[in-house]
Amino acid sequence: MLDTAIRNATIVTAADRTKAEIGIKDGRIIAIAEDIGPAREEIDATGLLALPGGIDAHVHLEQPQGGGVVMADGFESGTRSAAAGGNTTVLPFALQQRGQSLREAVEAYHAAAKGKCYVDTSFHLIITDPTPQVLGQELPALVKAGYTSFKVFMTYDDMVLNDAQLIEVFDLARREKAMVMVHAEGYDAIRYMARRLEEAGKTAPYYHAESRPQSVEREATHRAISHAELTNVPITIVHVSGREPMEQIQWAKKHGLNIFAETCPQYIALTAEDLKGLDMDFEGAKYVCSPPPRDLDSQKAIWEGLRDGTFDIFSSDHCPFRFDDPKGKNVQGARSSFRWVPNGIPGIETRLPILFSEGVSKGRISLERFVALTATNPAKLFGLYPRKGSIAVGADADITLWDPSREVVISQALMHHDCDYTPYEGFEVTGWPVRTILRGQTIFCEGDVIGAPGTGAYLERGTSQAFGG
Repeated sequence: MLDTAIRNATIVTAADRTKAEIGIKDGRIIAIAEDIGPAREEIDATGLLALPGGIDAHVHLEQPQGGGVVMADGFESGTRSAAAGGNTTVLPFALQQRGQSLREAVEAYHAAAKGKCYVDTSFHLIITDPTPQVLGQELPALVKAGYTSFKVFMTYDDMVLNDAQLIEVFDLARREKAMVMVHAEGYDAIRYMARRLEEAGKTAPYYHAESRPQSVEREATHRAISHAELTNVPITIVHVSGREPMEQIQWAKKHGLNIFAETCPQYIALTAEDLKGLDMDFEGAKYVCSPPPRDLDSQKAIWEGLRDGTFDIFSSDHCPFRFDDPKGKNVQGARSSFRWVPNGIPGIETRLPILFSEGVSKGRISLERFVALTATNPAKLFGLYPRKGSIAVGADADITLWDPSREVVISQALMHHDCDYTPYEGFEVTGWPVRTILRGQTIFCEGDVIGAPGTGAYLERGTSQAFGG
């Protein structure tokens, strides 16, 4: 007998949609048919969509910050919030601090996550110190052990890699068949702009956006693509914010380069105007992230890219800091200059509802495209497919039941994170996750997280399909 039967749902994958029953046993989908027979647990999904559990491929949880800053969400609260948002897998980052062994960073991150996760996880790596030992020994060994993706930064004092280092890392990624995620913003240009603004007395949070115009993102995106072309390696440009960097990615795709791209909710739901707060006051710090939200033309461009295939994945870039906290956005110095405001906003729980409402409900993208961007493509890009990312026989029974007509006003009161605000307060959405099922077990239902810390498993990953894996 089946463990669980989901009946009367409309099943949606990246390829099609159908009306059928889903049979689950031992955490896997073992049947999809008109009549799958009896089961110990019956779930009536009349009027609901059955979608693959969301895969958020870009989240920051319990990441060391320095400077007295502490991230709002650890693994327990962050994965709890992910489950409430319809996600069944998240991919946070094990950060190598400069001078630290990469292996040591990974082991410390596993220790922080142990027994705390409501959803499945797998770690990207962040490379900040590509020493000969890291490139020659540690990183190749970790890739072989299933850590098949890592991130590099082209900005931030304590993480930036120079061009020579980027090329070396890209070359290793080609040899080892690892996916490189690139934060593309020009370090020196940002420093120049920040200094000019501060000298002019323009220090409110809004000027964070002024210090990082699209030109610095466009230039760095072009440079990253050029390095990838030189080394013949696929890369993913993350959190793309507007038309100018998009055009660089479109050029690369048009010329046959293996370049992938990600965008995020803040670039379709926020603008730089939000950083002005009430009257150029500190409220704007709630929206400080990098790259910053742009303008309405940039939102229009992002929608074009979500439709036409410029973007392969849609992630949250969840990077939460409490607003009213001296260890968060209100850290010492933040009120004197935007330069000290921690960069990042929460969004792991609101990613799927915002894209569904603004995309599917408003007719901008299809249901199938929604599934591709939020589950199937992330699974393929980061070595989790076909176990994750689709509703298919043999796959993990990771399923989100979705009410496409439910109207909700997003508020902090609804959130399950440990941040003290949501940047999407008052945002009205149509479409909402009502049940999240992880490997056959309901972990969230009608507003309540009913799973337990430790339900989530750690996933070793294979090679990205970008390499033909």
